[in-house]
Amino acid sequence: MNRQKVITINVTLKQLRAFVAVVQSRSFAEAAVVLHLSQPALSSAIQVLESTVGGLLLVRTTRTFALTPEGESFYPVALRLLADWDGALNDLHKRFALREGKISIAAMPSFASNQLPIAIRNFKNNYPEVQITLNDVIAEEVVAMVRSGRVELGISFDPGDGKRLGNEDLIFTPLFDDCFVAVLPPEHALLKQTQLSAEELLEFDFISLQAPSVVRKVIFRECASQGLSILPAYETHQLATIGRMVANGLGVSVVPSLCQKQMHELGAHCRPLLKPIIRQQVGLITHRNYPLSVACQAMANILQESFAEGVASAY
Repeated sequence: MNRQKVITINVTLKQLRAFVAVVQSRSFAEAAVVLHLSQPALSSAIQVLESTVGGLLLVRTTRTFALTPEGESFYPVALRLLADWDGALNDLHKRFALREGKISIAAMPSFASNQLPIAIRNFKNNYPEVQITLNDVIAEEVVAMVRSGRVELGISFDPGDGKRLGNEDLIFTPLFDDCFVAVLPPEHALLKQTQLSAEELLEFDFISLQAPSVVRKVIFRECASQGLSILPAYETHQLATIGRMVANGLGVSVVPSLCQKQMHELGAHCRPLLKPIIRQQVGLITHRNYPLSVACQAMANILQESFAEGVASAY
């Protein structure tokens, strides 16, 4: 089976610009001025180009020149190559300057609906041309999307629970600690108390997230440390559903404090839970092997600065 031999031809941008400048200006002298080259350097660039491609592109006379048929054919190609190169560099510069670009984020719903809009607003005030895709998904899916490379940045509870993350492929950067709160129906007897214990709460029907929820795992683990066993009366997939069920008197629950506002909007009431104190870190999740784009790093910086200054911590 015959295979066509592939020939590698090395043509430089300097040579292409020299050829195009001569054709456009119709003068070697003018082209040299445009390119800030001496005429001998310009002539040399054209000669090397012709030697590289294997033949004449320009026929010179004492006063002018003419394009050879091959030169006529190559000229529009050279224009396109230069335009593509300049366009690519311009696009790249815009991305580094944050004048364009796209970033993809995954955030657990309790954060996406409360703290994240503040950070997005601050980001868009500074970089209005950068497009943001937000995936509002449960904590476990946030981790999966970062791990698979579907998003650059995730915001969720610490999936390693303060330990190394699976396969050491993910990096967790803490933003703040979230202390969980008790959630009660309107007019519930426990609302008379300013703070509650899990033991008091578990005397009533308990509504829990389904396994393998990180939130469920933390709540069950901390209650077990107090010798308390949780047998949920109801299980659901979303914290918003827990809020609606509690608000309708189906039971009580424990949720991250960052969704207190959401619980109140749904008609439920919250009280501090002090025995045990259930605390979990919320932070940024990135992939160790996938460096963040400049735009996504800027978003990560804004999130870190916001919580360092306490700007986005009201929940």
